[in-house]
Amino acid sequence: MTAIPQDEPLFQISVVAKIIGVHQQTIRSYERLGLVQPARSIGNTRLFSTRDIDQLGQIVSWTTDLGLNLAGVEIMMRLHRQIKQLEETNKTLTADVEALREQLTEMNHDSENTYKAEKEYGADFFLRFS
Repeated sequence: MTAIPQDEPLFQISVVAKIIGVHQQTIRSYERLGLVQPARSIGNTRLFSTRDIDQLGQIVSWTTDLGLNLAGVEIMMRLHRQIKQLEETNKTLTADVEALREQLTEMNHDSENTYKAEKEYGADFFLRFS
């Protein structure tokens, strides 16, 4: 069995409405507000991905469980996007810091070896080769 990518548009609005438990018109209104952007088939039929379905489920949860209005949902979605971007930036910066720490460790090791060699052979020995 092959794994279906989360962004693959597969589901028509009637199926999504049943999965989410809302009326198709509700999904259309969310689309008009820009809360979800389903793909379109050649015949202009809305096609939703599993990621779209998850997003719609989150919207329904925020409106029913938390009592948010759609303006609040827009703010929550924006904040979630910002959090994801910050997490990615943090991940990249953490990797960069680790790489710099490794370089610093190597430099310190090289510096210690140079110091030991200077002590053993004398500093002016190295000056002859510079």
